[in-house]
Amino acid sequence: MALPDHEHKLTLAEVLAELVEDGLVPQANADKINFPARNQGGVKLHPLVVVASQKWKNPRPPFQSLDLDELTQWLARKVGLPYQHIDPLKVDVSAVAKVMSHAYASRFMVLPILASSREVVVATAEPFEREWEREIGQILRCEIRRVIATPEQIKRYLPEFYNLARSMKGAVKLHEGAGQTGIANFEQLVELSRAGNLDANDQHVVQIVDWLFQYAFEQRASDIHLEPRRESGNVRFRIDGVMHHVYQIPSPVVTAITSRIKGLGRMDIVEKRRPQDGRIKTRTPDGQEIELRLSTMPTAFGEKLVMRIFNPDVIVQDFKDLGFGEQEEQRWNQMVSQPNGIVLVTGPTGSGKTTTLYSTLRSLAQPEVNVCTVEDPIEMVMPQFNQMQVQHNIGLDFATGVRTLMRQDPDIIMVGEIRDKETAEHAIQAALTGHLVLSTLHTNDAPSAMVRLLDIGIPYYLISSTVIGVMAQRLVRRICPNCRKERAASPEDFEGFPAGDRPAKIYYGEGCVDCRGTGYKGRIGIFEVMEMTDNLKAVLTSNNANLSEIYRTAAADGMVSLKQVALQKMLEGLTTYEEVISVSG
Repeated sequence: MALPDHEHKLTLAEVLAELVEDGLVPQANADKINFPARNQGGVKLHPLVVVASQKWKNPRPPFQSLDLDELTQWLARKVGLPYQHIDPLKVDVSAVAKVMSHAYASRFMVLPILASSREVVVATAEPFEREWEREIGQILRCEIRRVIATPEQIKRYLPEFYNLARSMKGAVKLHEGAGQTGIANFEQLVELSRAGNLDANDQHVVQIVDWLFQYAFEQRASDIHLEPRRESGNVRFRIDGVMHHVYQIPSPVVTAITSRIKGLGRMDIVEKRRPQDGRIKTRTPDGQEIELRLSTMPTAFGEKLVMRIFNPDVIVQDFKDLGFGEQEEQRWNQMVSQPNGIVLVTGPTGSGKTTTLYSTLRSLAQPEVNVCTVEDPIEMVMPQFNQMQVQHNIGLDFATGVRTLMRQDPDIIMVGEIRDKETAEHAIQAALTGHLVLSTLHTNDAPSAMVRLLDIGIPYYLISSTVIGVMAQRLVRRICPNCRKERAASPEDFEGFPAGDRPAKIYYGEGCVDCRGTGYKGRIGIFEVMEMTDNLKAVLTSNNANLSEIYRTAAADGMVSLKQVALQKMLEGLTTYEEVISVSG
């Protein structure tokens, strides 16, 4: 970069001159920009932030917007330093906070992001300021490696990392000071917090819980896992169906966090020997309403807590957004538009059955229709439905719930899950008396649902006369649209795939900031729709109604298997062969 080699802060004039010289910004645009640029608080903005705010386009193909990430990467290339997108889930906050004080880091606007005995990695947006590097190097006696990050990321994460480290340290000290009664003190403080009288020391735990929720929402996590171990506890997020290790927390702090969250979920904080369920309704930093379903499980080292995150915008979607193809959507709508009968959705836990059912019920819940559900638990409270929660402790199970709903003049009934013969019999009775019943089963594919119903004792003639159809589903990770690439396929790309059917090209995600380098962003549904045809009814009424015969008949009558649907998504460039294998083997 053609800049003076003495230590100094970047100026807007220098950055604009280099952008013009590199052909990224026309001279006319550079001449129009205002000097100096300050924010509303009177603080001078970083030159890259000023240029990014102009929303200029790169005049060269592919004509990308000159946003802050693009400009920071340009600066990193110019000065010969690595560009680093700061991922808070990969930063050991407690370790990096020991490198330098908060005040010192704020003075130079630098942020340690990795600390080990051999090296310290520090992010900066001022490549020509080196004073801090010399001073820290003399103190730590290890290699200091600089990377370039966006000034906005440094500005945002600098106070967050140090506040979190301070809260973690304070929570540990509180436990040590409490001695053997530390855990009881935490529980008492949580109870006080619920009453509105928050002790100052408890603020450490409150801040850690707030941080946990905030990052889970930002990272699009579907589940948060708090797992106690002997010396420390693990925090893990499930993102796009894959578990990611996030943080290690001292065991006493894990106990305190669990107690805090149980208090918020109106669960029994003192009881740690039996599993409990609860729920929390909260808001994201941008004001979006989010619901968390809580579940605890006693383990060898304490209570394991899992929080499933339900976003109303995600759980109720358009069928095309869920991944339905045109033919699948048409067949599904045809099945659920029948006046009576049973429609089943099958698949393992976490395959998106609830999202499909809620989206379907929302489309069916017109003002002239009475929609009633019995669920365990109620996944998401919806104003369009009449929802009932199963409560086994008072004898309210699925079978009793369906029997109760029959007296509520329903048009459409949704049963959370058919688990036993009694529930299945009540669902069939509802279908025979003129109601549309939607429910779920835990089977691997659609044909297996028939065998499952036969196994629990439902006669074949009741199955053939009431079941309208079955849909099996899975979720596969979607290739990130921002970094999707294609290339010619090689034999190694499709190992085990029939040679004559191998695609000529392959789609993959290169990895970018938007997808956190994974190449995937979000998930898409894979659906196997099986209608109850006359041929299938004939197979069920025969004495040899085995799974293979049911599968052959369903396929002959138009059912497209999960594997075939997944392969089609791959050919369309929506997912990868690895994801197809994860679904179909």
